[in-house]
This record gives sequence, structure tokens and C-alpha cells, in this order.
Amino acid sequence: SLRERHGKPIDLFWTWLSPNLEFATVFVGVLGVAVFGLSFAETFLAIVLGSALGSLTHWVLSSWGPKFGVPMMVESRGAFGFLGNILPAGLNAFTGTIGWFIVNSVSGAFALQALFLLVKVDLPFAVTFFIIVVAQVAIATLGHNFIHVFERWALPLLGVVFALATIFIFTKANFGAGAKPIPGVGEFGGFTLLFTATFGYAAGWNPYAADYTRYLPPTTNRQMVGFWAAMGVFVSCVVIETAGAALATVAGTKWGPSDIPTVQLQRAMPDVLYYLTLLCIAVGAVCANAINIYSGTMSLVAVGIREMGMTLRQRRAALAIAAGVLGYIIGIVGQANVGPGSKYEFFLLLISYWIGPWLAVVLTDYWLRKGDYGDESIFYDTKNQRWQGAAAMAIALVISVWLFGNNLLYTGLVPAANPGIGDLTFIVGFGLAGALYYVFNMISRREPSRAGMAGSRAA
Repeated sequence: SLRERHGKPIDLFWTWLSPNLEFATVFVGVLGVAVFGLSFAETFLAIVLGSALGSLTHWVLSSWGPKFGVPMMVESRGAFGFLGNILPAGLNAFTGTIGWFIVNSVSGAFALQALFLLVKVDLPFAVTFFIIVVAQVAIATLGHNFIHVFERWALPLLGVVFALATIFIFTKANFGAGAKPIPGVGEFGGFTLLFTATFGYAAGWNPYAADYTRYLPPTTNRQMVGFWAAMGVFVSCVVIETAGAALATVAGTKWGPSDIPTVQLQRAMPDVLYYLTLLCIAVGAVCANAINIYSGTMSLVAVGIREMGMTLRQRRAALAIAAGVLGYIIGIVGQANVGPGSKYEFFLLLISYWIGPWLAVVLTDYWLRKGDYGDESIFYDTKNQRWQGAAAMAIALVISVWLFGNNLLYTGLVPAANPGIGDLTFIVGFGLAGALYYVFNMISRREPSRAGMAGSRAA
């Protein structure tokens, strides 16, 4: 209700800054130098461009929150229809609730493991992972306002420690580090791969954009809302990922499959700061995942999971616990495959693959309707059925990955023939989905049926 609307646009800067103060963000920068073979300068450029693009879309989507007052994945029903929205909401629930959950928890668990070594306790990964998971589920269960308070208190601690750690990393870094291009892929290919990964990381927050702005009063300056949300994502991604790129150039750091990534920080800073940083990585993981579980459970509510005789809070708690259990099991079974330092870049590329086409459909729909969705009832109307969104997104996703995908599981036709192209999947997917959605809407407008009319101008 309008009475519940509260907050100021600048609050969003802190809300979006803090979840990126974590090791998963650091590792995106490490990828550029250690995995994609770029120089420090090339890595920095890819980080700035990819983060800027993901922050720009975050700006647009965040600005819709006060206008519609609904979570982002519910707002997405305007373009996808009630059933069609299961495609993006389901993908989001999976990548957010399970994927990010595991990535962040693993880096938190690694940090906790390294911390316990300080007091000569060698805890197995399964135990530290369990401690992190329980903390996150508890916070997510407590809900939206608690997350804001937790982030506000955690942020000063994280901010100060990460700032100091970043300064030390920069003093030890070798900024002149040249490129060591991957054979066949080369510098341009490595650059587009990192650009896609950094976009995937920043845009990974896009499906949650309106979740945290919908509580602002409808009279709020929506451009300022978008601006502060985007700046939170942009500043944190660029600074922390650049610190990661710098860390990868520090003498003595090892990034092999068997090296614990968090331990590499010790080469760049004094011990006291190293242990404080480990503590903050653990807290940062909890911060980020509280947001992921909370919004992921909102996505599951958006998929239409029925009440089952429970209040919203009970449903959220049940879903948060279920996500925690599932994430824990997958994380333990696939420990080596999900933590930063392994198949992480593959996960970031996958996110960009589906978010590109989804963004295109949502943005094109908003443009076609000139932002007019009538009253909010369209977002909850089970009779609002549209095929255009899901069709455009699915076709664009399949074709872009088939032709341009470039990852561990599959190499598309284009990069297979020209490995130097790297990965342009999400750009192709975005363009194709937007064009298809536009064409499908033009076709259904011409149909004289009532369904065609509803599809063209659902108020």
C-alpha cells in the first residue's frame, strides 16, 4: 500500500554497493589476467565497459520500481504474460537462488576455512560451508527491512577493510603486466569474454532491480532512483574487480585449480589486514546471499507458487530454507566446479546469455506501450496471456547460443570457426530478442481477434 512506501533514492547506493563487496567480485577481475590472458590495462577497460552496460540497464529497471510498486519479476509479466513469465522467473530463481548462492557461499566458506587455520583449527569445507549457509538463510527469512539494516551496519566494516585491502593490492601490483593471450583466442577474444563476464556480473542484479525500489513513494524522482542504484553497482564492481585484476599481477600469487583463491590475498597485505579481509569476505558472502535468497523466493512467488495455507512470511521462510538445503547439497557435491577459481566464468557467461534476451523483451515492451500498463492489475491477472515475450526470448536464446556461445560445455559455430571473436552471445541475443518481439507484436496487432487487441494494448 502507499502508506508502506518509504525511503530515499540515495539509500539505493548503499543497498547495491554492499553486496558487491565480496570475493566473487574480486575474482571477476582475476579472470581477466589469470584466465583470459589479458594485460592489466585491457582487463581494466573490459571491466569498465561491461560494468557500465550492466549498470545502465540497472538504472532503467530500478526507475520502474516506484512507478509500479511491484517486484521486478512480477513487472516482467507485463511483457511475458502470466504463464510466459515462468521462463525468465524460473531462470532467475535458478541462477539467483541456487547459482549465486553457491558462488558466494563457497568464497565465504573458503575465507572461513583460512580464518580457522589462524587458530590451528583445520575445519573441513563442508563445515564452514554449512555455517555460512545457516547465517544467510536466517537473515533472508527475516525479510526486506532487516536486510536493509544489516547491510547498513555491515557496510562500514566491509567498506573500510576492502578499501585498505585494495590500497595494499595496488601498491604490490604490477600494472605494466603484459598480455599472455590464450592461443587461438588472442587478445580481442579474451577481451570480449571478459566484457561478457563483467556484464553478466553487473547485470546479474538486473532481475532484482525493482525489488528494492518498489517501496519508494511514487512521487520520488525516478531518474535519481535509477542513478543511485546504478552507481552502487558500477562503483563497487569497477573498484573491486580492478583490485582483483591487480591482485592477479602480484608476485607469488597462484591461480591453479588446487590453489585456494582467498589465500592469495596474503601475498599483497599485512597479516592483520589479511585476516580482517577474510572475515569481511565471509560477512560479504552472507550480505550478498541474503539479497539473493530473499529475491529468489520472491521470484518463486512470481512463478505462481500457491499459498499452501501459509502467510507470505511463512512461504518466504519455507522457500529460503529449501533454497539453503538445495544450495548446500549442490555446493558440497560440486565444490570444485562452482567456487571462484574453477568454472566461475562459465556461470557468468550463462547469466549474460539469458539476461540479454530477457532485457530486450522487457525494454521493448515498455517502449511499445510508452510505459503505460494501466493500473497494476495486469501484473497479477492470470488471464493476461501473451506468447510474444517467451517466444522472442526462447528463440533468441537458442539461436544466439547455437551460433555464438563460447564456454566449457559448448562452442558455437562462429567462435569455432573464428576463435578470436571470444563471446558475443548476449549482444546477439539482446538484438535478436528485441527485433523478434517487435515483429511478433506487429503481427498480433494485425489480427482482428480480441486476443490480438488485448495483446497490442493491454491496459
